[in-house]
This record gives sequence, structure tokens and C-alpha cells, in this order.
Amino acid sequence: MKTIKEPAREIPVKYETDVLVIGGGPAGFAAAVSCGRQGLKTLLIEKTGTIGGVATSGLMSHWTGNTEGPLYEELLNRASTASKDVNYFDDKVLKAEQIIDPENTKLVMLKMLIEAGVTLRLYSFAADVLMDGNRVTGAILENKSGRSAALAKIIIDCSGDGDIAAKAGVDFHMGRESDGMMQPVTIMFKVAGVNEETAVYPGEFEDDFDVPAGKLQQLGRLHLKEPIGHVLIYPGSVPGVATVNMTNSQGIDGTKSSDLTRAEVECRSQIPEIITFLKRFVPGYENCYLIATSSVIGVRETRHFKGLYTITEEDIEEAKVFDDWIVTRAFFNFDIHGMSGPGLDPSGAQKSFRQTEKYSIPLGCFIPEKVDGLFLAGRNISGTHKAHSNYRVMPICVNMGQGVAAAASVCLKNGHQPRELDYKDVQTILKEQGVHP
Repeated sequence: MKTIKEPAREIPVKYETDVLVIGGGPAGFAAAVSCGRQGLKTLLIEKTGTIGGVATSGLMSHWTGNTEGPLYEELLNRASTASKDVNYFDDKVLKAEQIIDPENTKLVMLKMLIEAGVTLRLYSFAADVLMDGNRVTGAILENKSGRSAALAKIIIDCSGDGDIAAKAGVDFHMGRESDGMMQPVTIMFKVAGVNEETAVYPGEFEDDFDVPAGKLQQLGRLHLKEPIGHVLIYPGSVPGVATVNMTNSQGIDGTKSSDLTRAEVECRSQIPEIITFLKRFVPGYENCYLIATSSVIGVRETRHFKGLYTITEEDIEEAKVFDDWIVTRAFFNFDIHGMSGPGLDPSGAQKSFRQTEKYSIPLGCFIPEKVDGLFLAGRNISGTHKAHSNYRVMPICVNMGQGVAAAASVCLKNGHQPRELDYKDVQTILKEQGVHP
């Protein structure tokens, strides 16, 4: 490969802070708000112009599962605009507050960050890591103002892919342990013109309906070209609008811009075909039309980092409450999208997911095994491929952000590195905030 030599240059240190949070998705938002509320000088870096990640820019339909948590519930109560609960299949109820109004959620998240005294830098990318030995001390930022440095006592990597953790040398594996395959990526979109009196909302891969032409999921497999083929539709926050989760691009590595570009083209190209299918076969969508597409592609899985503890699917199936919990009352299923075709992967479990109790995530999942000064939060924490399909969802990521913020506070108060923490000190703060097993 041909190379060029970049001249050496001095980079100004524009920010010195207690906590540097990388990424403004649900985990990063929650970490920054919680740090700010504890009086920590906090800087949040977000590469787009919008807070919320998949919840807002990604046009996600709803907050999934039945996770509980004080900050998560505060966000739902402040951001919800839907007027009623929806029975979306087989007596399953989607509560009104779980239905996402992306525009209002953007405003509420910004307001909560500003109220907490967080310094925001949007349109800024964490391009590289700064280290002192094996301790992360900050990040190099790139934006339209140029290149600068942000120094911090504690860094929380909520970038989804764990970009700073990877650059710091934290060990990780990609995707599924057996072959490195990762869940497919999706562009969400919204349609209007939906007849709510007759509309159906298949919310899981195994949800099916008898429609005039046959079984809905079978019709999807028959009339939509692979890799599309499953039918997933959710009610919107305003009348006559639904959110569609049906585009599908497989074999994508979300850490490669070339793959993301290919997926963007593929998913957007699938939208007209999907809308034609909806109008032809799905009750209530005969007159639907496209009104919005997500501005970021939804990447479900990339790096799984090696922490002091790796949470497993068995831990979730047992609804384990760890002694050193910092995330509690998490609940979802094994939502593994098919990696070789549409629908649920054979290793996933939705209707067959029998666990009804909520589980916890221990402190060790958020602390890199060998690198100091750094916490992980969001889908990049230490867990197996199958466990990840459960804890990756947004409500659990909000709880992660709140838990890690408490851990960061203890580090700064006691002058400790994350690996030196006493989990009981972290739990004391979390209990004061209303977090309990």
C-alpha cells in the first residue's frame, strides 16, 4: 500500500475534565447526565449533531423489554408523547411511554444534559486515544474546528463499537465466538397513511397474522427478496404513522466504513420494495407512504471487550443477581437477528424465552482486564455473543450509563483506578439514586 508521511504537529489541549464520555447514545447520555448530577465536571463527545443514537437518529420504534431503572423511567416520563397503549399482537401491550417520539426525545435528552451541567461537543469524533503507560488519559478529537485533545481523569467509552477501548489495546473478539459473524444492520423508516382501525403490528419475528393472501410472515419470505423477508412493524407516536424494522444487510462489519457504505446503499434500496409489499399484503397499510428514514444505520453488534467478568447467557437465564451488581432489573429476550437469512437466528429465543425474572450485570463487565482509567458502557461491555443480544437493548444501556457514572464518581472521590474499586461504595451511591436489585 502506498503511504504518505504526515508532518509532526502540536495539538492544543482544549479540554481538561473529570470525566470524558465518548458517544451520546442511550448509554453515553445516561453516563453523562448521572456524572453531571453528581457534581463531576463532565464532557460528552458525540460524532453526530443529535443526542440519543439509535433512539433518535436511528428512528427506533420503542424502548424494548420490561427493564426498570430510575433514570430510564424519568426519561420515558419526560419524553413520551403517545396518548395510548397499543395491543400489538396476541394480547401483548406496548405501553404508551415506551413508544418513542424521536423529535421530542432529542429535545428532552439535550435538556437533561444541560440541566446536569454537562459540556457538550457535538459534530466531534474521538479519533485517537491518549495514554500514560497502560492508563487512558484522554482522547484526540477531530471536528470542523480542527484537531484537539481532551484530558480526563476517567474515560467512559460509550461509542457502541468501543473505538477508544480498541485503540487503547483492550482485548476483544468480534461477533459470534465460533466464526466472528455479527448480527445484520438495519435502516429504520416510518410510513404515514396507516389505517389504525385495521392495522396489524407484528412486533416479533414469530408474530404472525392471517391476512387475505395467507400467513403474513410466509408472504414476506415469498415476496421479499433475501436478505429481507421478515415483517416487523410498530405503532408510531402520532396517529396514522408506523415504524418499520425490515431492511436487512448481512455480513457487515460495523467498524469498517466500506461495509457501512455498502449496507447504507443496500438497506435504502430495499425500502421501495418493502413499501410495495406493505401496501399489497398488510391490512391497514394499503395507502401508506414513506415519510422518514433513519439518519444513522442501526449496527447491532461488533466488538465484545474482555473485562474482569464476562456475562453469559446462562447468567441471564438464571436471572442472576451478582454481589457486585451495578445494573439491576434488566429484562429482554435473546434477540438475535438471522445472520444468513431473514427472521430470528436459530440460536435466538423470543417466544421460547421462558425467563420471567429480571437480572443484574456486575461491575467487572464494565472494567477492562488490563487497561486503567477506562470504563465500558453499552453494547461494547464484556459479554458473550448470545448474552449481548439481550443486554444490547437501549433501556438496559441507560441503566449501564447510570451504573458506570456511580463507579466513576467513587474512582474520583477515592483516587482509585476502576480495577481498585470496592463495589459496595458504588452500590451505596446507586441505592441513594433509587437503584436496587
